[in-house]
Amino acid sequence: MKALIVDDEMNVRDVIRYLGQWDKHGITDIYDAGNGQEAKAIIEKENPELIFTDIKMPGMSGIEIIEWLDSISYPGKVIFITGYNDYSFMRQAIKCSSFDYLLKPIEPEPFNKTVGEAVESWKNDQQSHHSDETEEDFKKLRLDQLITAACMGEPFQIDDILPYLPAADHYEAALISFYQMHHPEPYIESLADKLIQQKLGNVFTLQNGRNLCLVITIPDEWLTVEEWMSQEFDIPVRLVSGERLSSLSDIPSSYQSLQTAIDSHNYRSIHRVDDLDAARRIKDIVSYVDEYYMEELSLEKLSSLFFFSREHISRKFKKETGLPLSKYITKLRINQAKIWLKETDETIYSISLMLGYQDEKYFSKLFKKVVRLTPFEYRNKQQPDRQQIT
Repeated sequence: MKALIVDDEMNVRDVIRYLGQWDKHGITDIYDAGNGQEAKAIIEKENPELIFTDIKMPGMSGIEIIEWLDSISYPGKVIFITGYNDYSFMRQAIKCSSFDYLLKPIEPEPFNKTVGEAVESWKNDQQSHHSDETEEDFKKLRLDQLITAACMGEPFQIDDILPYLPAADHYEAALISFYQMHHPEPYIESLADKLIQQKLGNVFTLQNGRNLCLVITIPDEWLTVEEWMSQEFDIPVRLVSGERLSSLSDIPSSYQSLQTAIDSHNYRSIHRVDDLDAARRIKDIVSYVDEYYMEELSLEKLSSLFFFSREHISRKFKKETGLPLSKYITKLRINQAKIWLKETDETIYSISLMLGYQDEKYFSKLFKKVVRLTPFEYRNKQQPDRQQIT
């Protein structure tokens, strides 16, 4: 078995390596990564059965890692390790289906107990899944990862893709975007079955966290595919088609053209999102912001995820919450900062980074504007008998 340790602090990774009774649990290979992007590369290459990850890290957070793992149907076990004994983090860990949640500093006994339980749970899962199905799922995952890497401009071999497409002199590419709050897997699977059975092409789920899939078909068949989706899909999708692939080596450039069209709103819609209840969708957006307010959010990103124009989101979000998006995010961040300043000894610099502010001075200025006190003054007022750490 393999294990991966993800934490931006090297000393934490070293401690976990030292504490783990790896041999006892049959873990022979241990990898580590200093951030989420490094972790993704290792996961795609090595497929570790256990992943230990911090929640708050610069760039890609632990929550974003497990969301990506969910999107690729990762079969292993994820254990969050964090220094924040905060219910909001625990709630996120539970929501993201992590196996367990451990607090720093790591204690040997509970850590190894969790490792043993995770290994046993993974073994039980493997026994409960039919081996042929697991092999097919794994092949599909690897193929989706290969196509995603190709779309991102990474080197790939055409011969690795050709076996999964019908023979043709050239192909056509299309990009489908699914609504953020829906689970597109059954629809993608149904479309893939249709394309493969009729030897029209194939569909690939992109692993870049944007609810996208790339469809490659033989020439002059896209209208048939689109008509089928109109009849079979009962959720809204956006799509762009018509990119000719003279060779599969054109996948990166074609993907970029299709993505640009989606981002520029030059798409067609199936089951337009207006058919859904608008009030419910705005509540979806508010819930999303409540969950990810510490990440980089913008009207453009929300527009892409929730199939609303930026102007519509701006207007309806303010009506729903009483605040513009930027001020609502600031309110959430400042409230979280107040909790950390009161209940932890995290430095003000660390708190500003965790909240998404790269500039501590800007964060302090913003905090004072809202609270009428600097972060240091607020902490000193809340913790008068404790030594201040700035």
